[in-house]
Amino acid sequence: MDSEKVIKRDGEYVLHTYGRNPIVLEKGHGLYAEGPEGQKYLDFTSGIGVNSLGYCDMTWAEAVSEQAHKLQHASNLYYTAPCGKLAKKLCKRTGMSKVFFGNSGAEANEGAIKAARKYSFDKYGADRYNVITLVNSFHGRTIATLTATGQGVFHNYFGPFNEGFQYVKAGDISALTEMVDRHTCAVMLELVQGEGGVVALDPEYVQAVRALCDEKDLVLIVDEVQTGVGRTGTFLCCEHYGLKPDIVTLAKGLGGGLPIGAVLMNEKVAAGMGPGTHGSTFGGNPVVCAGANVVVDRMDASFLANVNERAVQLRTGLEKLPRVKSLSGIGLMVGIEFLEGIKAADVLAACRAKGLLVLTAKTRLRLLPPLSLTAHDVEMALDILGSVLAGMDPSKTEGQA
Repeated sequence: MDSEKVIKRDGEYVLHTYGRNPIVLEKGHGLYAEGPEGQKYLDFTSGIGVNSLGYCDMTWAEAVSEQAHKLQHASNLYYTAPCGKLAKKLCKRTGMSKVFFGNSGAEANEGAIKAARKYSFDKYGADRYNVITLVNSFHGRTIATLTATGQGVFHNYFGPFNEGFQYVKAGDISALTEMVDRHTCAVMLELVQGEGGVVALDPEYVQAVRALCDEKDLVLIVDEVQTGVGRTGTFLCCEHYGLKPDIVTLAKGLGGGLPIGAVLMNEKVAAGMGPGTHGSTFGGNPVVCAGANVVVDRMDASFLANVNERAVQLRTGLEKLPRVKSLSGIGLMVGIEFLEGIKAADVLAACRAKGLLVLTAKTRLRLLPPLSLTAHDVEMALDILGSVLAGMDPSKTEGQA
């Protein structure tokens, strides 16, 4: 079916809660996706950070296919080997005690909120439930994670929103300390605010938050849905900060292209989450876990070294491009701020026309390439982006979509 028919059918039957790009993707390999008419795109989005090994990595695809031919689903009423293998690998890799598997980042963050509140309920009673999150954060689109998200634009239409969430500006430890009271049970943060503009937190602030949580016996939740599993050049972004949280959430890149969420807990938090406290019909699905096991196995020292080398190459190249004002983020989670008059949405559209897929985050262009990219892939992306920016006249971009 050609692109026009695919788009027309989608428009008639799919609920349009997404602002889709006007292109159809049919197949892909490595960093390249193709459309029905043979259009070819260099993808620096990886499905918003999901396709960590690129499109259709052979080892990943074979593991998923092999498992699908043996057992596609069993529910959590029974044990399956891929689930337990993945749990062991994650705990050994991160130093956490237990893992709960779900299907998405939002579900992982819901589980983290529940686990934090359960810990406080067991130890302090029902009156200790508030979770403090950061202004400009994003934690998901369920009712609870929307409420946890520290952006007012998301707090519309769907009220009443849940009680028990407060917001504080990132970097202001005094304001956070003042906000903590007898009702506070947890602090939840992203080390790099992805949807909030690819903004990394200050390391001294992060350590101060950890110290405050230790002093007040608050559960520290780190949302690594976008930063985790090699995206920043270490398996967890926490490693850049020398941070040991009480709960870490993962999703996106962990599955390599299939839906997964994971809540990793230390021993003190995990102890309170017994039978009946949480659940997920599809969590720990053997096919998904088979793919995730391949992803985690791939994240060895050599693989992460390439991530860091390509990140340096990419950032060094971006700094030399015209119209670029500054860069943000860590590793292969890159935000690009442009000089006044250049809109990220215009750059995105022009890149797409030249065969490069990119993302936006507020006013910045956002790059989340597959972690398997090569030096040649980076040079190709820089060439296209450089060509786009060189041809842009800031005085003529105002009002363009």
